Amino acid sequence: MAKPVEEVSVDYTLANPDTLTKYKTAAQISHKVLETVTGWCVEGEKILTLCERGDRLLEEEIGKVYKGKKILKGISHPTTISPSSFITPYTPLASDPSDAETALKKGEAIKIQLGAQIDGLGTIVCHTILISAEKNKHDTIPDRDADLLLATHYANELLLRLMIPPGLLAGGGEDEKKKAAGQKAPSQAKITQLLEKVVKSYDCNLVENTTSWLFERNEIEGKKKIVLAPGEGHKGEGSPEIGEVWGVEMGVSLGSGKIKMLENRPTLHRRTTITYALKRPSSRQILSEIVKKFGTFPFSLRQLDDERVGKVGIVECVRSNVVRQYEVIADKDNAPVSRVFSTIALTKNGLTRLTAPPPLDLEQVKSSKKITDEEILRILEQPVARSTGAKSKNKKKKKKPAQKADEEEEEGDSSEED
Repeated sequence: MAKPVEEVSVDYTLANPDTLTKYKTAAQISHKVLETVTGWCVEGEKILTLCERGDRLLEEEIGKVYKGKKILKGISHPTTISPSSFITPYTPLASDPSDAETALKKGEAIKIQLGAQIDGLGTIVCHTILISAEKNKHDTIPDRDADLLLATHYANELLLRLMIPPGLLAGGGEDEKKKAAGQKAPSQAKITQLLEKVVKSYDCNLVENTTSWLFERNEIEGKKKIVLAPGEGHKGEGSPEIGEVWGVEMGVSLGSGKIKMLENRPTLHRRTTITYALKRPSSRQILSEIVKKFGTFPFSLRQLDDERVGKVGIVECVRSNVVRQYEVIADKDNAPVSRVFSTIALTKNGLTRLTAPPPLDLEQVKSSKKITDEEILRILEQPVARSTGAKSKNKKKKKKPAQKADEEEEEGDSSEED
């Protein structure tokens, strides 16, 4: 009698080097496509066309990796491009004529978000750019645009450092390390308070309910979350720990940061874990397609085989809570909003940015405003990862804390798989 085949259990934690490799492969694809889509974004281009081209490129790049292996892979977040005052990812439909004609406008701050997943291990990245922004005679970004980008950049850098478990990168003797490790992680109220100091230094505000989530396999909204500037009925839960992957979001507004729901059709959705016996054939058809093509990752209705049928069938799916729809949210004052999204891994060596927006050019983006709070400057000066590489023989010119905030983790990055 043949022995039953034992099911092989796969370790999807960061303790398995293959897990980090899959995350990094997905991240490389996300970065490559983001860079290409960014280059396409010029005045007059239609957002729908850009989103469609971005998704085709994602699928093309995903198809090049792990060929011939029985590994599920795909898009972890469709290409979305959000206009200036929009906060949430925006992905219009060809069957909605008015939205389909939405084009990029000169000078506006747009948010590009997308992502790839390998074996259910997803990475997402978001970057804010200015469309054909006019530069002054000194070749710098206009003042208020610069304020917005700088506030977002430094607030994001501060948040990343506040997410590192206490004592992880502590120096000194064993007693000092134990003392540092024994400290409590900052509360979410404290995190919001510090970040508000950063953005207010540039006369900006945090976007209400900006949320960072714990990432797990096939799940981008895990059991833990950090909610910045929480509105009524919203609160965070839990603190980051070693061995976890997080999706980290930073949203900053030139207005009040308060939000409002727009009348635009919600087109971004994600399947939940709730089961329900759908009544309509069109609803069952759409849910079946969602399960096969997207799993539990976000998708746009435009990615369905029949967009018009999808618009009908999705209604019961949402009403029955088997699918979640993401409302189209904007700044209450219609003020420009900047948003960035990074996927990070926390290991014994610190924080690794799996995906991250491109570094901000601090020579081009300048402001008369600056951060003066000593506590914040001290935190920004801290590394995000332990340096294990050889030190450079050439002494580098000392930089200001705020200027070197995003430059110090490169040496430690290569050792995260150890």
